[in-house]
This record gives sequence, structure tokens and C-alpha cells, in this order.
Amino acid sequence: MRILTAMSGGVDSSVAAYLLAEQGHEIIGAMMKLFDGEEGARSCCTLSDAEDARAVANAIGIPFYVFNYKEAFAAEVMARFVKMYLNGLTPNPCIDCNRFVKFEKFLHRAKELECDAIATGHYARISKEGRFLLKKGLDSTKDQSYVLYAMKQEQLAKTVFPLGELTKDEVRAIAQARSLINAKKRDSQDICFVPSGDYAGFITGYTGRAPQEGNFVNKDGEILGKHRGIINYTIGQRKGLGISAPQPLFVTAIKENTVVLGASDELFSKEVRANDINLIPFDKLDGKMRVQAKIRYAHTSEPATLWQTGGDELYLEFDSPQRAITAGQAVVCYDGEVVVGGGTIVN
Repeated sequence: MRILTAMSGGVDSSVAAYLLAEQGHEIIGAMMKLFDGEEGARSCCTLSDAEDARAVANAIGIPFYVFNYKEAFAAEVMARFVKMYLNGLTPNPCIDCNRFVKFEKFLHRAKELECDAIATGHYARISKEGRFLLKKGLDSTKDQSYVLYAMKQEQLAKTVFPLGELTKDEVRAIAQARSLINAKKRDSQDICFVPSGDYAGFITGYTGRAPQEGNFVNKDGEILGKHRGIINYTIGQRKGLGISAPQPLFVTAIKENTVVLGASDELFSKEVRANDINLIPFDKLDGKMRVQAKIRYAHTSEPATLWQTGGDELYLEFDSPQRAITAGQAVVCYDGEVVVGGGTIVN
């Protein structure tokens, strides 16, 4: 096949391109320029990343290009990230990047170049069993199916994940054996456009406005103190509150410009509501279904009952209470190794 392969300059996408070329496919390597990354930071889209990707492309004998998607990334990922934080939500921008850029804009470019498919270095698998199915990557410590749950049938049909059957150690071993320049390169952090990890600082710089102060309250509405702006807080947070209390306090809810604090046991719930949903093995869920579900990327999947409550709504009831179910994050459901689908938590 003729495959447009995303190359970030990291070891995963480099090995993905190498493996496909070794299999005899016609590979076109391409970096998606998403924003102007800071040199030396654990991010992507830096000049050194582009140089690494180009060096790998030259080593394996494939052409390499840089495509500018900064405008789309700013509108569909960065702007969404800021808007959600300003509304008291905690987003996952990696999901939006996959949904609106990597498997939409990049796939569109592949069609323009008359490619048969696109490929990325994600640790996940795709199979065709009537419909196309998305499955967990074989390496459970690197599985990225959670951030791919929004993929549609037409995208799954035109995507290849060469690393789905490999472990991270195997990928690095392949890179070292072929003397790829980035064989020992560190992985980039999740939120690539905030390499410092200072989300509040990024949002303040992006909007040009200082965060609006408000009240900390308990579940009964009693004022406990003043907060520094809701962009500084997320559900489950304990540190940095600046509130003295006889017992540890945690952020249990964020409502408009008010941050609710409570004890640890107030963070637990069995119920999840989600909208903006995507289902993969079927278009609509009829009746209830037993699943294993994750409420964040690093969450261990837990047994639950899932049903569809509307055209674009899912309801999930876990067997046991889960800690810090957070609006804005994604809930993703599995049937064994198969991704059933998911949506954005709106609890």
C-alpha cells in the first residue's frame, strides 16, 4: 500500500515507519506541525524533532514532509482546552487532537496524495470483524486505545497501527538494532503545548486575562475561603488549596466560579453520564451491556453496566464507587480487548 505515516521525531512513529517500509509498502513520512514547540522541553513540534524525523526518513529511504496544521490545532485543540477549563471542566486535549487533526485533517491529506491509508505510532490494534474494531494494544502499560475511542468506521478502515502487537521495549530494541537516531529519546509529555505543566499559566497567557477569584464552599454552601480562579483546580485535588481544616479537604465539584471542597469519601460515586458519544462495534446500543470502563487514561478499568439514554448520551453504573469522576474527561468502555466506545463525562 501507499501509506502516509505520521512521524513526530519520537521513537514510536519512527519504528512504525521503518516496519511498514520493511514490509514493502510505499511510505511517505510526514510531521504534523501543530504549534511552535519550545526547544529542550518534553514536547513535540520543535525544530530538533523535525530534524530527528527527517534523519530517520533518510535512514530508511523514504520521503519526508512537514505539514502545517497549526491553525486547525489552535482552533480544535488549544481553544477547546482553554474554554473547558474556563467552564470548570478538565479536558483531555490528546483525544481532541486525534479526533480533529490526526484522524481527520491528516487523513484528508492522505486522500489528496492518493494514499491507501495513514499510519501512526499509537499502541493499539484494528481488526475487521464485520465492522472495523478498535482493540487495546498488546502492551498494557502503553495501550493508547483510550485516546482513540472517537475514531469512526471510515477512519479505522484507512488507518494502520504497526506497533499494536509490540511492547515498548521491543520498539526501542528495533530502533537500537537499526541505529535510529532517536532510539533512546525520551517520550514527550501528554499535553504537548504546555510543556511546563502550568495549565493555569498557559490559560492566563492565552486569554490575556487574570483568573477570577471566587469562593471555596462545602457541600452545604458554607464559605470556607477564597480561591485563585477555577482554572487552578480539578476534581480530586488536595494540594495548593490554602485552606486550614481539621481533616484533609479535596476538590469535589466546580460550579460556575465556585469550588466545592469536601472529605475524601465525598469524591466517590458509581454513576457516570456522558455525551458527545461514539460507539464502534455498532451504531446504537440496544439495552444494557456489561463492560469494563475507564474514567481517565491512567485509570484501571472497572466493571460496570452501560446503556444508551439518548441519541447522544450514555449512562454508566460502576459495580463499586469510583474516585474523582471528572467532568470533561472521557469515559471509555471495553468488552474484553475491544473498545465499545465512550463519550465526554458531564456528571
